[in-house]
Amino acid sequence: MNAITPTDTTDVPRHRTLAKVVRPVTGRHAEVLTPDALLFLADLERRFGAQRRVLLSDRELMQSRYDDGEFPVQPPETQHVRNGAWTIAGTPDALKDRRVEITGPVDRKMMINALNSGARMFMADFEDASSPTFANMMDGQVNMMDFARGTLSLHTERKSYALNDDVATMLVRPRGWHLEERAITVDGRPMSASLVDFGLHLFHNGSLLAEDGRGPFYYLPKIESYQEARLWNDVFNFAQVFVGIPHGTIKTTVLIETLPAAFQMDEILHELQNHITGLNCGRWDYIFSYIKTLRNHKRFVLPDRAQVGMDRDFLKAYASRLVETCHKRGAHAMGGMAAQIPVKNDEAANNAAFDKVRADKAREAKMGHDGTWVAHPALVAPALEIFDAHMPGPHQIKKKVQHRTITDDGMLEPHDGTITEEGLRTNISVGLEYIAAWLQGRGAVPIHNLMEDAATAEISRAQIWQWLRHGAVAQMTDGTEAKIDSRLFDRLFAEELGTLRNRDDLPRLDEAAAIFRKTATSVDFIPFLTLPAYDILETE
Repeated sequence: MNAITPTDTTDVPRHRTLAKVVRPVTGRHAEVLTPDALLFLADLERRFGAQRRVLLSDRELMQSRYDDGEFPVQPPETQHVRNGAWTIAGTPDALKDRRVEITGPVDRKMMINALNSGARMFMADFEDASSPTFANMMDGQVNMMDFARGTLSLHTERKSYALNDDVATMLVRPRGWHLEERAITVDGRPMSASLVDFGLHLFHNGSLLAEDGRGPFYYLPKIESYQEARLWNDVFNFAQVFVGIPHGTIKTTVLIETLPAAFQMDEILHELQNHITGLNCGRWDYIFSYIKTLRNHKRFVLPDRAQVGMDRDFLKAYASRLVETCHKRGAHAMGGMAAQIPVKNDEAANNAAFDKVRADKAREAKMGHDGTWVAHPALVAPALEIFDAHMPGPHQIKKKVQHRTITDDGMLEPHDGTITEEGLRTNISVGLEYIAAWLQGRGAVPIHNLMEDAATAEISRAQIWQWLRHGAVAQMTDGTEAKIDSRLFDRLFAEELGTLRNRDDLPRLDEAAAIFRKTATSVDFIPFLTLPAYDILETE
């Protein structure tokens, strides 16, 4: 390692002092938060933290322009990038066949089950599928260390869990640029959560994983511009030198899960050219971003989220452009999440859920995707079956697939459909239940036979905000129509909250209700509900 280990930090220049942990460090967390690791974190924050904050302010500036009537377009200053004949640097053997990837939190048991699931890849998620308690984040890093060293196992009174001989390749998703880790500070300021998650993982495991071609591999979330991708590339370049692995060893996939990023796919691939292997359709967050970005404009109001499918309108255009762009540049085009989980004690409902997954994966494979996501080990086999049937090789990057012409206007085309009382109630109920579980430390939550993460809660409250903002009309269950206003929302909110109060597994429901109401009804749109939720989480 190129890090230094000062025995007395008072003699070390300020710019080489450690990051400070402002929470108690207990148990194996001390193996993660070593002096060397904290020095590396401090270096990352001091080198890249200021630029991160500039880019976040740029997001606010762009949003004000969207609010005023400008819409996302492909940047004119990068036309030469889009017109160029370049490709990405290449894909290592471990990432060439990605036909089914499973995702999940960094919980130890769930990690072992995912790695053993038969999926080609496992995305270990420090972001939307994990509640960012300090204990969760540091436990996740302990689990990463054990995986890299071949010692990941779990023994309980009921059962023991161990890795099979053949396991999925692991990719790690750090938290997004907009999030901070308040338990770790540098010069009195909370660190970037992205740099904490990435930095600790790479510092402890990067060299080990690189030795036998197992990594280090990442998934990058919620990028909104090629400048944000450039910052990640700068981080990768610095970090590889620091830990002593060759340039280009780090490989990443970028989730295209924000509307602005969908207009800059070529540019994002180009910025990360030596470190990227593909793009992913992060469709749930993408729907949320569509609402958030276009929130001021009534013509983009969406119907019930159950009617916003990938087979048409702005979602189909986005997926088509992603496949076309990736394959032009030699990169993998990854499909979206199947959130279904097995339905217990109801064979018909279970079969219907699996049929829905098969149809969705067949659509992706025929469209040209090189792989897809599932949220539960039971979904790996049916997803593999579909991709094996349509994609006999490790990917279909060179396969020619005819897509309709994808215009920038087409990328914004809203779904038509209806807004219903049932849709309103579902958004309220699911949002409340998820946030209550998140505050208890759970980020992946089974609700209504789907494995939900933070993106679902974001869509749920954003749709209600959009409907209230523009006075949308709902089809009520009694056959009448009603304007969605504060009076209707208050009544349905009280009824759904009352129903959830009958359960004894949601002790933080009142706090969840306050967060949901605030983020769904505020005058100004709150960019992420996890920001005010984190304020409450951090009081524990």
